[in-house]
Amino acid sequence: MPYINSKVSVSLSKEKEIELKERLGKAIEAIPGKTETWLMVDIEDNCKLYFGGDNSKPMAYVDVKVLGSENKAAFNAMTGVLCDVYKDVLGISPDKVYVTYQALANWGFNGSNF
Repeated sequence: MPYINSKVSVSLSKEKEIELKERLGKAIEAIPGKTETWLMVDIEDNCKLYFGGDNSKPMAYVDVKVLGSENKAAFNAMTGVLCDVYKDVLGISPDKVYVTYQALANWGFNGSNF
């Protein structure tokens, strides 16, 4: 039950949105047991993001939520993959990408919780 909320300061064409969604679908596999099959992705473009008080460069904030317990090694690996995705797809430098993770014990779907 992973969820990725992606906020970027740049404008996305439909093609870039689809490419980003597809790459995030592959990136989630960096966390053992997680696949695109259950992944929900939220992509927000044209966000007013500031880093160090400056918004002159493209940047991204990525929030990843997963059902289960924390896996710091997997989260670390995924951060590297995510930074590559945003650099490759949107030209956002890895030093302008923040990634947060949250492991949740309770997750609802289809009228009940897992």
